[in-house]
Amino acid sequence: MIKLIGTGVWILAITLASVYFSLKMASAPKVDAAAAEREAAMEFVSGLTTTVPVIGEGGVSGYLLTKLAYKANKDLAAKQVVPLPEMITDELYTLLVGKKMIDVAAAGSFDLDAFRGVVKEGLNRRFGAEVIAEVYVEQIDYLTTASVANPPPKRGVTLFKGEVPAVETAPKSGH
Repeated sequence: MIKLIGTGVWILAITLASVYFSLKMASAPKVDAAAAEREAAMEFVSGLTTTVPVIGEGGVSGYLLTKLAYKANKDLAAKQVVPLPEMITDELYTLLVGKKMIDVAAAGSFDLDAFRGVVKEGLNRRFGAEVIAEVYVEQIDYLTTASVANPPPKRGVTLFKGEVPAVETAPKSGH
């Protein structure tokens, strides 16, 4: 009988201690008010697909297709005279054509993080303020002029080819 009472008291003590410590440790997480305010001031801006000609020996050797997205400060973006997507497209042309940020011949040496940093820095310099917080790459493709002029034939496989049933018409009566 004493063992049964001792076991009950032991279980009760462990239960009360675990409830006490779980309530003590389950305090609300600390919220960084400054970080939350900065995040609330941001908006996601989806960029336009930009096709930039790659000028090589004697002419255009291909086209670079880019689509970038941005996390931008809402208030600073609203103060810009030129809309954000158009300004971003113009800056991409400056970076990709004027500075030759991407070298198609040496594609293995492309540094995506450096590209994002240069785009962010160039845009913020152009805006005159820290408008762009982050740059996201949605697409970077390269098409040669040969692939654009002579696209490869589609190589689809017909999985099922059905026949359209003939439509039966009712015989016309001569009434």
